[in-house]
Amino acid sequence: MIIDLPHTTTSVVAKRLVKLRDEGGAVTLGRILTLVVVAAPDDVETAVSAANDASREHPCRIVVLTTRDHDGDARLDAQIRVGGDAGASEVIILTACGPLTEHIDTLVIPLLLPDTPVVAWWPRGLPVTSGERGIEALCQVRITDAVTADEPIAMLGRLRDQYRPIHTDLAWTRITLWRGLLAATLDQPPFEPVHSVTVEGDIAHPSVDLIGAWLARTLRCPVELVRGVDAQAITKVVLHRASGDIVISRPAGAVATLAQPGQPTHRISLPVRSLKECLSEELRRLDPDEIYGEVLTKGLARLDGWETATTGASA
Repeated sequence: MIIDLPHTTTSVVAKRLVKLRDEGGAVTLGRILTLVVVAAPDDVETAVSAANDASREHPCRIVVLTTRDHDGDARLDAQIRVGGDAGASEVIILTACGPLTEHIDTLVIPLLLPDTPVVAWWPRGLPVTSGERGIEALCQVRITDAVTADEPIAMLGRLRDQYRPIHTDLAWTRITLWRGLLAATLDQPPFEPVHSVTVEGDIAHPSVDLIGAWLARTLRCPVELVRGVDAQAITKVVLHRASGDIVISRPAGAVATLAQPGQPTHRISLPVRSLKECLSEELRRLDPDEIYGEVLTKGLARLDGWETATTGASA
C-alpha cells in the first residue's frame, strides 16, 4: 500500500502511521531500529529497494529524506509505504523543499521509534549541510559508501580525516569475503611470514585500497596496488612467501581460483557482494568496528604513494 501526503507535516505523517497500525498494518513493537536514509532524488528508489530487502532480516522503520527546490517555498511532501511495498518494514519518504532543506534533522525526529537504535545511511557522499550533520548527531551508527562517490579514493581520505567510532563504510563491508578467505588461507601450514603482497583491481574502487591497507597493517609488510581500468573491484591478491606465492584470482564472474605451492588449484565461490548484503551486514552489528577504524586511520598510511594518489584525486 502506498499513501501520498502532499503539502503535509511530520505530525500528520506520524498520526497516519498510528492509524495504519491500529487498522492492522505494521506492528511497531516488532521493529528493532530506525534506518534513516539521506538520499538524492535519483537514489531514492535504489536505496529503498536495498533497505526493504535488508529489513526482512532486520525489521525496522525506514525514513528516507530527500530534497528539491532549495530556493522555493517551504513545503514537505510525504509518502508512506506499508505491506507488500515495504518489505518487512514501513517506509516513509519525506521530500523537503525551500528552507526546510536546511533543517531535515527536525523532520526526522518525530518519526524515530522510541527506545531503539538509529542508523543513518548516506548512499552517496558524506553529510554536508547542517541538517545532515544534525541527523548524524542523532544516530548510533553512520553508514556511507565510498564506492558510489564522485571521487571514491579522495572520499577515503575524507573518511579517514573525519573518522569516529560510529562510522562505517560499505566499501569495507564489500571485502568481508575476501578477508575471510585470505585469513583462512594463511591459517594453514607452513605458517611462513608473508614478505610482500600484490593487490590488483579497479583503479577507482576504494575496496582495493582498503584490503591493501588491511593486509599492510595485519602482515606488517609492503603492499603494492596494481590498478586497472574497468576491472571487477578486486581481481587478484598475491601473497609472496619464501616457499612460493599464494594467489587468489577472480578476473570476472563469481568464482575465484586459489593456487598454493604443492597443492591443486581450488575453485571458490567469491561473488561481488550486493548492496542489500552489505547493508544487512552493517545492520547486524551496531557496535564500533575497531578493525575498520585501524585500517582507515593507520593502515592506509602504510601504502606507498597513497597520500600522493589521494591528493591527486581530490585536486
